[in-house]
Amino acid sequence: MNPRRIAAAAMAAGVAAGLAACGSDDGSSDSGSGGGSSIKIGIKFDQPGLGLKEGSEYTGMDVDVAKYVAKKLGYSDDKIQWVQAPSAQRETLISTGQVKLVVATYSITDERKEKVGFAGPYFIAGQDLLVRSDDTSITGPDSLKGKKLCSVTGSTSAQNVKKKVPGVNLQEFGTYSECVAALASKGVDALTTDNTILAGYAAQDQYKGKLKVVGQPFSEERYGIGLKKGDTDLCTKVTDAVKSMISDGSWQKFVDDNLGPAGFKPGAGNPPTPDACS
Repeated sequence: MNPRRIAAAAMAAGVAAGLAACGSDDGSSDSGSGGGSSIKIGIKFDQPGLGLKEGSEYTGMDVDVAKYVAKKLGYSDDKIQWVQAPSAQRETLISTGQVKLVVATYSITDERKEKVGFAGPYFIAGQDLLVRSDDTSITGPDSLKGKKLCSVTGSTSAQNVKKKVPGVNLQEFGTYSECVAALASKGVDALTTDNTILAGYAAQDQYKGKLKVVGQPFSEERYGIGLKKGDTDLCTKVTDAVKSMISDGSWQKFVDDNLGPAGFKPGAGNPPTPDACS
């Protein structure tokens, strides 16, 4: 064959491959909301009761919610590709098309809505305290003065407590797991973050009966399902799935299965009414 024809054919093949790759970079192998080969969903990998990866298994309330929504969109469980979604990377994962959805204790805020879209909320959480089960001295944030309180460095939970209880002895660790271990060993008196996260830790086998959630939330966190900003069609379908999950009893089952072992009871506003998509 003429060398020029060979070169032209190779170039054409390369352009076609490049266009195909660009067309599939939407967090899913198809551009629709169902019927494709897979869907990529971002979750937390290190939050027991919410999003936890152990070996090849994924468990938690967020995982169950994600599976339910994916099924409504046309994807069976084996068609879900789970992607780790650390808090600081969630907006980037969505905006760059690395995931289609993020279900990862993702609070809906005006600041985040400038970058991504949200369906939901599917749960109303609140900042609370985790203490040892035999501790009756800590009944809420007002009883923290002089106590050693643990939270994660740079977290909004830590900042909230600094403002609310100026006299608290705040200990900031790198992870909540470190805080929980310190609490169990009496290195600190309490841990603060969202009550759902606290309940997940309290329900772990090594802490069952040893730790408890105080049950006096002092903030409101509206967990939503993150998706690409402006994708009203997908938002509407996900919102419909959330409404169905709440009405058919699945929502209550997911809460009971994942957070019930810690004696956790959903607070006011639950189950929530999802916002309209815009």
